[in-house]
Formats: sequence, structure tokens, C-alpha cells
Amino acid sequence: MTMYNPPHPGEIIKGLWLDPAKISITDAAKALAVSRKTLSKIVNGNGNVTPEMAVRLSIALGASPESWMGHQVTYDLWQIEQHKSELGVHVLNVA
Repeated sequence: MTMYNPPHPGEIIKGLWLDPAKISITDAAKALAVSRKTLSKIVNGNGNVTPEMAVRLSIALGASPESWMGHQVTYDLWQIEQHKSELGVHVLNVA
């Protein structure tokens, strides 16, 4: 079952970890050993959780890397499904 408009992983990071713990993006980026710009892009929905970032998030915040990747894939698939008619793909008639 496809989720309706799933949140970007950055919203999850911000809403469940950073904001409640009052952790700044700068401090979280230091803990993740990434630049502030990299984490800021993700938190603001302009960057993606890569496999490497998923491992970093798993170590720093918990949840498995697969869980972090799952959030990204679910978000990405929902986004592209909204525009699949624009892809120009046609059904192949395979016997």
C-alpha cells in the first residue's frame, strides 16, 4: 500500500530528533561528520539520504540504515508516481 504524500526524510530528522532535543543543524552536522550545508539540504528537503548518510544517521540517531533508506525511497517513489504520465513510457507487448 502506497503512503499518501510521505514526508521527506529531512522532515523526520528535524521533527523527531533535532527539534525535540533542541539540537542545531550545525551541531548535528558535526556529530554526523558532514558539512552543515549537506545536512541543511536534507533537513530542508533539498537533498537526499544516500546510503552513506543512512549509515551516519543510524549511528548518530538510531534506526537502521535500511529504515533511513526506506524513508528516502518511499518519498522518491511517491513524488515520481505523481508525474508518471509525463515520463513518455509505453507498455511493451511481450508474448
